[in-house]
Amino acid sequence: METPRTVVIGQVARDLVLVVPEVPEAGSSARVQQRREMLGGKGANIAVAAAQLGATVAVIGAVGSDGTADWLIEQAAASGVDIRHVSRRPDTSTALIVDVVTPDAHYRYLEDIPDATLVTQADITAAQSTLASARSVIIQLQQLTEATLAAAKHATTARIVLDGLPTTDELIAAADVLRADQHEGEQLTGTELDTVDNAVTAGRDLLRRGPSLVALATAEANVFVWADGQAVFPLGDTTVRDTTGGGDALVAALTVGLDHGLDPHDAAKMAVTAAARTVDHVGGRPDLDPREIWPR
Repeated sequence: METPRTVVIGQVARDLVLVVPEVPEAGSSARVQQRREMLGGKGANIAVAAAQLGATVAVIGAVGSDGTADWLIEQAAASGVDIRHVSRRPDTSTALIVDVVTPDAHYRYLEDIPDATLVTQADITAAQSTLASARSVIIQLQQLTEATLAAAKHATTARIVLDGLPTTDELIAAADVLRADQHEGEQLTGTELDTVDNAVTAGRDLLRRGPSLVALATAEANVFVWADGQAVFPLGDTTVRDTTGGGDALVAALTVGLDHGLDPHDAAKMAVTAAARTVDHVGGRPDLDPREIWPR
């Protein structure tokens, strides 16, 4: 089995996507126009996107002991993801995320994520040899803080990519790349990211705390900042049906691009292209064609 060079730490879940004309009021109902069930969770989505772009990728995650877990692991393996570090928790249900989507591309999540399906420090220790040989480790931060810190410490030679809201200064200092959406970025920096200029300023403040590349979002653009440059990509005319997996595809493509030697600008361009190709369909699972994503 080939050694994974990209390792993703994050949630593995069953995604149930329901498209409805409108969210019903209390005491009423709505007809489901479209239903999709798929492998999901941010960890799985990022790993699948990286695999679609040619990375040799493993995911560190946890599932339950039910039939859903078997199906998800089969789906991940069929998508080219190394699943040797997906742990099965006894007497536990696999995480479920229900994504209710309306025609205006707004989503509402109903989440059943048992505590036992979060990644633990023991899971990280069990995967330490894989982490030690990785080129990049993407840490999705909706996991236990002690596990995310342990991952950063074990991946001593890897590019550390944080996705989400870091909970400690130690984790930020360990990062090479940090990506946060608008809400996460505002919480992290204490700055309203309501303009591109504010996002650039916030990004430069974050660079001083450890990362060499920061990706932030505003309502109108994706903003990337590094020591001697920056790039701003307006959201443009992409038809948006569901924003669920956009950030997952973005961080995966950004990482894969950097791993293949792209400079920050070209890697950022690749990342926003991948995000645009993911929000044009319902459900967070990426469906990326490398020919459309890699810069020419």
